[in-house]
Amino acid sequence: MPPEALAAGRRRQAPRPRSVLAVDVGRRRIGLAGCDPLGLTVSPLPALARGRFAVDLTRLQPLIATRRVEALVVGLPLDSAGQPTEQCRHCRRYGEQLAKATGLPLAWVNEHGSSWSAAERHGLHGDRSGALDSAAAQLLLEQWLQEGPEPAMQAPVERATIARGAESQVAPS
Repeated sequence: MPPEALAAGRRRQAPRPRSVLAVDVGRRRIGLAGCDPLGLTVSPLPALARGRFAVDLTRLQPLIATRRVEALVVGLPLDSAGQPTEQCRHCRRYGEQLAKATGLPLAWVNEHGSSWSAAERHGLHGDRSGALDSAAAQLLLEQWLQEGPEPAMQAPVERATIARGAESQVAPS
């Protein structure tokens, strides 16, 4: 069954409110957004310049502790047909590594077009400051709060349930 048919036939229940950190993984920057424990307010957070994972983790851990983050949402850039891209595989590996290192449950969101949508919404075309990356993470988190799925502790799996109802093959890392 095509992803569109799955999406049309399945209604998702919004996830339970909690403090969540959304991560938009890019090659140069990591866009970040967070929500309050009630899931009412979503705010972009300063983006991080990418480094080695260990460096990124030492910069993310204080943010996770301060915000009392209970779950992670990571964007997967699927193509227009809902299929994984090379960047999608990279984001998946990064998200799984982050969830494992922090012990936090993880949910995936299809971020196809999120940067373009964020640029349109916030007038950030051509931004290189990281504001666009965090605005995209904000959109991912808003989408997740409406659609889910509920985060889960990650184990190597071959199918990832992704917000917007699409269920796509994603190769394990």
